[in-house]
Amino acid sequence: MQELLQAIVLGVIQGLTEFLPISSSAHLRIFPELFGWGDPGAAFTAVIQVGTELAVLIYFRKDIWRIATTWLRSLVRPEYRGHLDARMGWFIIVGSLPIVLLGVALKDVIERDFRSLWIIGTTLVVLGLVLGLADKLGRTDKRIEQITLRDAVLMGLAQAAALVPGVSRSGATLSMGRLLGYDREAATRYAFLLAIPAVVGAGVFQLREIPGGDNPYGWTPTIVATVVSFLVGYAAIAWLLRYVSTRSYTPFVVYRVVLGTAVLVLVATGVLAA
Repeated sequence: MQELLQAIVLGVIQGLTEFLPISSSAHLRIFPELFGWGDPGAAFTAVIQVGTELAVLIYFRKDIWRIATTWLRSLVRPEYRGHLDARMGWFIIVGSLPIVLLGVALKDVIERDFRSLWIIGTTLVVLGLVLGLADKLGRTDKRIEQITLRDAVLMGLAQAAALVPGVSRSGATLSMGRLLGYDREAATRYAFLLAIPAVVGAGVFQLREIPGGDNPYGWTPTIVATVVSFLVGYAAIAWLLRYVSTRSYTPFVVYRVVLGTAVLVLVATGVLAA
């Protein structure tokens, strides 16, 4: 029962933080440590993120279907190859390659070294400041219709930095998008479409790690957390995406810096184990 209650709390945390540029994986590492539950593990974190990604799939279902069908048609019918949706299909595939390749190559480092609270606290602060600067300095004259292969690759490389907890997939992609001149709505939409292959792929890849290894949770708590993350994420996604798309990122920057600094202080004073 205690594990199930913990799973529910972690599912709520995941559902509330996944769509904001504050790093859900960092929160799933920090708060269990604060509660005295220990590290839930990289596999547990990756799998329950599939729950919130399911909410994204449902929310963007029309966009995804249109992109997928147009992309498939373009493979055999040349007249579709110049269509934005066909190009978007290729952009999402190419943009996903960096995080997939690095995720496989650095799997052991990600699960061990990158989960240090020293690293997480630092990345929360540093990438929070980067997000703030990108939002302040970036132009807002590009729409999603103007996305190019170069920009897709650059945003894909930025997303790959989120293999380090504390960076934030959406935060890194949004920062790069803003620096490339895309408005908040365009950067947000592409960030969430780009995350789908990475999150679903990582969750499926880590499924085999759930029953054993260093993961403290088994199948039942993991399933419960995944379902809760989906329900919370689905309930919150419309408002959260609208907020991220239209408002300044300053509140998130402040939150990241405060949380990251607090984590570093707590680790330095021995309150939290790194």
